[in-house]
Amino acid sequence: MNFILIAMILALLIPIYEAWQDNSIWQKMLAFASIATKTSIMILVISVLRDDWWIGVVAVIILSVGNAGLMLLAHLIKRFNEV
Repeated sequence: MNFILIAMILALLIPIYEAWQDNSIWQKMLAFASIATKTSIMILVISVLRDDWWIGVVAVIILSVGNAGLMLLAHLIKRFNEV
């Protein structure tokens, strides 16, 4: 059980390294979207292990709304670069 959480944390470090290494704003935004998704999946796993569905509700909200805000920001940056 702890091995799964350690593997998830290690998988979370990959996009953090990519965002730190690359200078492109689009690559950084992709990395941050990946971090948000992986973090919410980790929270869902923890909520199942603890049998606490309130934590799962928070994870689902993060999963559904968090990436929408990031995509809105990406479209705004794209529009500003076109003008």
